[in-house]
Amino acid sequence: MMRFQTIAVIMALAMSAAIAGRAQTSQDSFTPMPLDSGFGPLQVTQPTVPVDKIIKDFTAQEAEFREALKHYTYRRTARVDTIDDDTKKVNGEYYEEDDVTFRPNGGRWEKVVYAPPSTIENGGIMMSRSDFDDIQRNYQFVLTPDNMAEYDVKYVGKQQIDQVDCYVFDVTPKQMQKNKRYFKGRIWVDTQALEIVVTNGWMLPDDTKPGHQDLHPPFITWRQQIDGHYWFPVYSKGEGILHFTGGNGQTAQDVHIRELIKYSDYKRFGTSTIILYNGADITKNGAPTNKGAPPDGQPKK
Repeated sequence: MMRFQTIAVIMALAMSAAIAGRAQTSQDSFTPMPLDSGFGPLQVTQPTVPVDKIIKDFTAQEAEFREALKHYTYRRTARVDTIDDDTKKVNGEYYEEDDVTFRPNGGRWEKVVYAPPSTIENGGIMMSRSDFDDIQRNYQFVLTPDNMAEYDVKYVGKQQIDQVDCYVFDVTPKQMQKNKRYFKGRIWVDTQALEIVVTNGWMLPDDTKPGHQDLHPPFITWRQQIDGHYWFPVYSKGEGILHFTGGNGQTAQDVHIRELIKYSDYKRFGTSTIILYNGADITKNGAPTNKGAPPDGQPKK
């Protein structure tokens, strides 16, 4: 319980610290979100356990987490703001609340709870398909044996996030396929649970073609332990100045963007079975017997 509470305190401090994270979005000059609050000094000594074994074990554990997440419902709240840096006020906003749940047949379903009309265009940009993909999936980055071959994973050292001892790794995509998003940045892995607890980086690639630019800010995602076991995402924040160079009649501009995604109300999904006998619900009373009824199960006349 102590580890659950302390990581929540760190997350709250990071909300204010991350405001300063106005990084230029360039694949060659990545600047992560700031980590001033709650992070201890980085220890660059080698671990007592072989690094290859740590990576093998934590990616296997992440695969279990990914599977476990498929059996939970939760509320996702996403807010994307554009900021006028002269007035320091929001001049455009996208906001949506969704319940990520299940259909009666068991299929995953994202049910919109509240979604007022977006004014994000007032800030000079439009939401793209990759923006929605990042909000819905990519900010919950998971590194498993399935996608491990796509990345170079380099051990950096050990670091405490408040009371949580973590292994630290830098993660870089080896190569990028068209129409696919990749993570680049740093992850912190709990040395006990062997799951990612913090992700700090950005999603690639950006489209930098003039007139077709699709740019994204760096982000940080925090996880907390749910049900005393798996570390589930609870908060993501992205912020940066997007440098649009113009083209095709468009004007060059810098857009200050801020993203906040919260994940809450995690509940393990369970099916409810109703037992009907002759049209009556006997679920709570137990199954009927053949006593006093003919073999075909029809009631006696």
